[in-house]
Amino acid sequence: MDLRSGNLRRFLSTTSSLFDRPLSAAKAARVTEQIPPSTTLFVSGLSGRTTNQKLREAFANFGDVIQAKVVTDRSSLSNHSKGYGFVRYSNLEDAKKGLEGMDGQFLDGRVIFTEYAKPKDTL
Repeated sequence: MDLRSGNLRRFLSTTSSLFDRPLSAAKAARVTEQIPPSTTLFVSGLSGRTTNQKLREAFANFGDVIQAKVVTDRSSLSNHSKGYGFVRYSNLEDAKKGLEGMDGQFLDGRVIFTEYAKPKDTL
């Protein structure tokens, strides 16, 4: 993109207006669509320093954690964190406590967000 021709300025002026528009009713319904409760939580906003063990320890304060997994980039040589992970509890009650207790909290210097994990699509 040639910065001298004003294309960048034109691009930025049109894309910023995309964020100012309200969502259509159909899009808003998809955005606010509820994910059914699950024993597995999706955790986003993780620091690159967060390990499986640190994730487990943080969520274990709210119930019996069966598994905690930070998702890493397998294509990189050092397996860098992708910034998200999953925590699986032994029951729905503990999962709900973990979801409510950890959402918006700090872990390794970053604010994390939790939600129920979407079920895997079966083919």
